[in-house]
Parts: sequence; C-alpha cells; structure tokens
Amino acid sequence: MSFSLKKIGPGLLFAGAAIGVSHLVQSTRAGADFGFGLIWALLLVNIFKYPFFQFGPRYAMATGETLLDGYKKLGKGVLIAYFILTIATMFTIQTAVTIVTAGLAESIFGDFISTKIWTVIILSICFVILIIGKYSFLDKLMKFIIITLTLSTIVAVCFAFKNSTQPTALTQVFPNAMQFGFLIAFMGWMPAPLDISVWHSLWAIEKKKEDTDFSVKSSLFDFNVGYFATIILGLGFLALGALVMFNSGENFSGKADVFSNQLISMYTKSLGNWSYLIIGIAAFTTMFSTTLTTLDASPRAMAKTTQLLFGNQMKRSYLVWILILISGTILIFFKFKSDMALLITIATVLSFITAPLYAIANYVLISSRHTPKEWRPSTGIHILSWLGLLFLVGFSVWYIALNKDMFIQFYDWLTQLL
Repeated sequence: MSFSLKKIGPGLLFAGAAIGVSHLVQSTRAGADFGFGLIWALLLVNIFKYPFFQFGPRYAMATGETLLDGYKKLGKGVLIAYFILTIATMFTIQTAVTIVTAGLAESIFGDFISTKIWTVIILSICFVILIIGKYSFLDKLMKFIIITLTLSTIVAVCFAFKNSTQPTALTQVFPNAMQFGFLIAFMGWMPAPLDISVWHSLWAIEKKKEDTDFSVKSSLFDFNVGYFATIILGLGFLALGALVMFNSGENFSGKADVFSNQLISMYTKSLGNWSYLIIGIAAFTTMFSTTLTTLDASPRAMAKTTQLLFGNQMKRSYLVWILILISGTILIFFKFKSDMALLITIATVLSFITAPLYAIANYVLISSRHTPKEWRPSTGIHILSWLGLLFLVGFSVWYIALNKDMFIQFYDWLTQLL
C-alpha cells in the first residue's frame, strides 16, 4: 500500500480532473433519464478512449518530454492546432466546472453568499493553492480528495440500493434522435476530454522531478489506478441517478444553484436527511477537485505551448495564463450564469467532436520513431486504438450531420460573447 501511495500521483490528478461534470452532472442525468440503460455507452467510451489517454504518461516517461514536445516533432502545425483548440475550449470548460462547484457551495454552505461571489471565492482558493503549494501540494491534496470522494460515493450507492423499492432493470437502450445530443454530450466528457492526455504528460514530468524512480511502468500503474477509479465512480453516479431519480417526474434546472439544490434534495428525500452530509461531501469534492486540476492544467499546457512556439519570451507564463483563465472564466460566468445547461452541453459536445484529432495525434506520435521501440503499442493496443478511432470519428461525423442547430447556437453564443 505504501508503494502504491508513493507512486500514485498524476493518475489521481487525472481522476480529479475527469471526475466532475461528466460524473456528477452527466452520469447522474443519464441514470435519471435512462435508468441503467446507458451503461453500455459509459463502458464503451471508456474502453475506446483508454489507449489515447494512456499514451500521455507512456510517452512522457519513455522519452522524458511531454506530448506537446512530441506534437512539435510531428510538425509545428500540430502544435498550432492544439493552441487554437485549447484557446477555443479552455474558458468554456473552466466555466462549466466552476459554475457547478459554485452552485454546490451555495447549496451546502448557505445562500447568504451568491453564486457569483462563490465563483470568485472558489477560483481564488484554487489560485492560492496552485501558486503557493505548486505541484507537490496538489499531488498530496488530490490523494485526500479522491479517497474522500470514492468512500462517500460508495456509501451513498450502497444505501441507495438498500432503500430502493423498484426492481433494478439492466435493459440497455439507445437514445432516439431527440436524445442523441445528450448521448454525445454524455460521452464527450466520459471519463474526460481527450486533451487531458496532454495534461497527464505534463503532470508525469513534474512527478519525475520529485521522484526519480517514477518510470514508465510505475506511470502506467499510476494511470490505471486513476482510470479505473473514474470508471467505478462513473458507474456509481449513474447508479445513484437511476436508483434515486429515475421515473421521479423531476426535471433538472439549467441554473447552477437550482440544479445543486435539486440534486442534493432528491438524494436526501430518498436516502434520508442523514445522507445530506455524505452527498454534499461527495458532490462538492467532485467538483472542487475538477475546478482545481483544470485551473492548473490548462495554464500549464498553454505555458509550455507558448514556450515551444515562441521561445521563452513571456516571463512567468504559467502565472499569466492562470490569471487569463480566471479572468475569462469570471467574464463568461457573469454573462451566462443562467445558462449552465447550455455551457455544459457546448463544452462536452466540443470535447467529443475534437476528440478524434487528439486521438490521431497521440496514436501517430506513440507509434512513430520519436518513441523508443520497446514502449510503442503492442498489437492489442494497436487494434484497440483503431477501433477507438472508428468509434470516435463515426459518432462525431454522425452527430455533426444530424445536429447542425447546436453549432448555429454555439456560433450565436460566441457572437454574443465577443
């Protein structure tokens, strides 16, 4: 156990970033709307995304450099494309996770402080943690958060099963045309956006600086622990939604504070008022960990990207990018506070339709001469990667062809913002 705790680090940061909106909001909604009918989607997307996430720490430890360094070796255009995609999505992603965290804080700690003020408070706390504590503190804190989250969620699921009076139906369903958009949004951040593979490679390099024994094998073990945790907790939140909310007649609000109250109150109605603290801790730690890790990762990635593209022209670029991200997040939040559902849908759908680009880049890089031969994918991983690419590209093209309105709405949203 001591070996595991010492060697685990970036994998739990991955889990902390992944277990957020995808689990608390999307998985719970999947259970509430479809019961246990979307387990197939949850498992499939986790299986098919697995190799592309794994290539992040694998490449980092095999070469001693991040995926971003590898992207540059594939061609400067690949790195420029990453820069543009990140600029286009980082603010929406950060706002989506922060707005849910702020809504939960208002519900749990009291509405004497508005959601807007909670947003500023939460971002400020995360900022202080990252600037003062840096990676080592983030590494230690995430161990505590993920363990707390896992235990509280497991307890809640056990009691939900115990108190459920409805028979558990495991019949799997495929959403109809009207529900297809939710399926894509659900899979978009399940377990996480694929660009987190880049973040993971950055965290792995930071871990190596503190632990010289952190190797390719230990990084893969670390990754598998974090990845397995995201799957278990995804199933846990889906089960909570299915057991507590399915066929309840309740509709989720698109407002963060109202949604948070609905989420927690529906659990307590079913499980009892005693469960308020357990559910509250599980929900808030879920979202706070995501807010914290995303606020660290995007600026860390953009600092590295700008360094590779333009050299060391910007001093303290990590700090500058954190401040840029916080400012953009607050701007979007104050302008679109009432549109939590829209923000989450836009962020998750964009993540899904851009996933094939990250998947292709990671696969080409890990299979190329830039990766030592002994750490290139095995035949089984090659096959799984091809199937994963087919899955991601196929669903993305299908969604774009059938749902043009979403992109028109996104264009209108950007126009309003700009």
